[in-house]
Amino acid sequence: MRIVTLHTRISVDDLWSRINEKLNPYFFKQRQEPIVFETVKTGNAVEIWQKELYEGALFHIEVDGTHLNVTHNEHYVDDVNSLTIFSILGSLFEDLTDDIRGVEMVQEG
Repeated sequence: MRIVTLHTRISVDDLWSRINEKLNPYFFKQRQEPIVFETVKTGNAVEIWQKELYEGALFHIEVDGTHLNVTHNEHYVDDVNSLTIFSILGSLFEDLTDDIRGVEMVQEG
């Protein structure tokens, strides 16, 4: 799991809206592959799915105040599509904060 500090409080609705709006166009721009990902709001988290290619959610992102707890499906950590999404998420997280410090990312087990 990685913990992303935004230094800004956001809601799960804001997170879902940003990922839902930007993920697929950014993915297509970077990979030129017509793969569409589904973003699902579950409680206080957003999950990213592609049920035709992957078993289970690729990412589970839980909102915790000014932090995002990002869990990456362990079966697909080296998958090129999954790595591309992780890169895109980093950019989207930067866009979510209005703090001059940007975002900080801490990796935990």
